[in-house]
Amino acid sequence: MATGEKNIREGAPSRSAARLAAVQALYQMEAGGQGVEATIREFKDFRLGGDIEGEKLHAADAAFFADILRGAVETQSKLDPYLQRQLAEGWRLSRLDATVRAILRAGLYELIRRPDVPYKVVINEYLDVARAFFEGDEPGFINAVLDAAAKEARSDEVKV
Repeated sequence: MATGEKNIREGAPSRSAARLAAVQALYQMEAGGQGVEATIREFKDFRLGGDIEGEKLHAADAAFFADILRGAVETQSKLDPYLQRQLAEGWRLSRLDATVRAILRAGLYELIRRPDVPYKVVINEYLDVARAFFEGDEPGFINAVLDAAAKEARSDEVKV
């Protein structure tokens, strides 16, 4: 079983599966250079709710997946400067692990452009995604960045 896929086994919520798939798709797009619409088609045709090693995967919310993917790509020029400001002086965004960048971009997109999703849900969901991929310090870093972003983007919702 590939890393992260344990969270999309049957029984996982469809939006959780969509978030995990969006992170995987963002990573794949960065690594392979494939465009957003081709990636959405590939995931809808072969990965969302399919089988891996004979086990049925939980069906992801395909529309939610596509919204996150398109949104993260379309707003990346606004997301990346925010992420850069969160890094220690002298660090560049390119030094972060590509999966960390994908998680942060997807999470930031939801915090900024999906006010229908409570900020605590966004943060908890992407922490779960981070824990599916990492056992070290990465989930803590992701939590700190998303929490700071929530305080800025959702100041009316977040009680500081």
